Amino acid sequence: MYDNNPTLVGIKKEIDETKQGQVFFQEKPANEAVEGGNGKHFYIESYGCAMNFSDSEIVASILSDVGYRPTRQLEMADLILVNTCSIREKAEETVRQRLNVFSKIKRRKPGTMVGVLGCMAERLKAKFLEEEKLVDLVIGPDAYRDLPNLVAGAEEGEKGINVLLSREETYADISPMRLDDNGVTAFISIMRGCDNMCSFCVVPFTRGRERSRDCFSIVSEARDLYERGYREVTLLGQNVDSYKWQNPENEEVVNFAQLLEMVALVHPDLRIRFSTSHPKDITDEVLHTMARYENICKYIHLPVQSGNSVVLERMNRTYDREWYMDRVRAIYRIIPECAISSDIIAGFCGEQEHEHQETVSMVDWANYSMSYMFFYSERPGTLAARKYPDDVPLEVKKRRLQEIVDKQSEVSLRHNKADLGKTFKVLIEGDSKKSNKDFKGRNSQNKMIIFPKIDGLKPGDYIWVKVTSVTSATLMGEVSFP
Repeated sequence: MYDNNPTLVGIKKEIDETKQGQVFFQEKPANEAVEGGNGKHFYIESYGCAMNFSDSEIVASILSDVGYRPTRQLEMADLILVNTCSIREKAEETVRQRLNVFSKIKRRKPGTMVGVLGCMAERLKAKFLEEEKLVDLVIGPDAYRDLPNLVAGAEEGEKGINVLLSREETYADISPMRLDDNGVTAFISIMRGCDNMCSFCVVPFTRGRERSRDCFSIVSEARDLYERGYREVTLLGQNVDSYKWQNPENEEVVNFAQLLEMVALVHPDLRIRFSTSHPKDITDEVLHTMARYENICKYIHLPVQSGNSVVLERMNRTYDREWYMDRVRAIYRIIPECAISSDIIAGFCGEQEHEHQETVSMVDWANYSMSYMFFYSERPGTLAARKYPDDVPLEVKKRRLQEIVDKQSEVSLRHNKADLGKTFKVLIEGDSKKSNKDFKGRNSQNKMIIFPKIDGLKPGDYIWVKVTSVTSATLMGEVSFP
């Protein structure tokens, strides 16, 4: 599950805080008529990975088709949904805290329904309905099509639950309602589930086995987004490199490298990103495809989890330190300008001090632009929970995590300093968080660049920016016309 991350924007310091939930959508005024609307509103929060945010867009589309409208005002909602993550205990605790907040809404507005979606719903199943009295609906990641039926039942006082996993569901025919809508960037889910049985991970149990979406629906969605003004798409999957779809008409198989090329050919001005890659599966064919097309971003998120081969074996990652280093060497050889980021777990079961130090050294050697960093959190039902004692003391986990964070901060600053004086093609995403006098945007290497606004520029435009100063997380610059 640690491979499955949000859009990568900077160093993730996960010592004491989980990623906050996000509420996101374009909201129509309450008095604006919606064709076929039933006058009811839904509110949705999403936690965890990019796949969850993408799933929330699918849910929003399904609800819209039966007349529900989105709202960002809790008090206005007739249906409150929380799309959950089971990556760590802290994430689940955060969701439970939000459910307590929702209970107050229910008391003030009788008839309001609350639903739990996603991985936490799948993992805890009926426990929510039994112990969390405020929950009316529990729906797993493969059961969103059943949401209208379950909502209708809940309106009649029934408790609705569907957490059945599927070997076929990809939601390929559902056009997602674009939430968090800047009109510039969007997610496209290309596959669901995971066949990798990493010992620390709950994903195979909460999202099921891998199944790939047909390539033609993916290309069609990318083309539609471009025609609507979007200029960047991120192809999502728990392990995109294992994407494989067989055409039933001619039995030809499309792999991830071929899919990347198909999407890149939609239009030269449509940028392509993807997440997440698994070190055992990323091929030279993928790397050469990335190098061949300017609009495929030169950035790869390649989770290492640990820099020590013994720990990697206990994690069941199916590669060792040298294999991982070989893949990093291949990336820099084939795509010299590529930036690499990672996921790292500190204090996994049985980790010794010298093994931890090998992880710290990997951050330096691989020259990660950024990393998501966690200390190990045992998840019930996983192989690690059944097989290995969680025997690294919490204070040791935190100390080791802090050492990794410190090393990554050092490496990130070094990585960014190497960009001083360089000029990058930047896709403008919108206003800077700190000042509406500045724009923010990313370069091909997924680095955020802040620069002063110039008349005539708007989100969705490409512009060349020269880097004039840096921090460990951000580049600052000025518009340059090469």
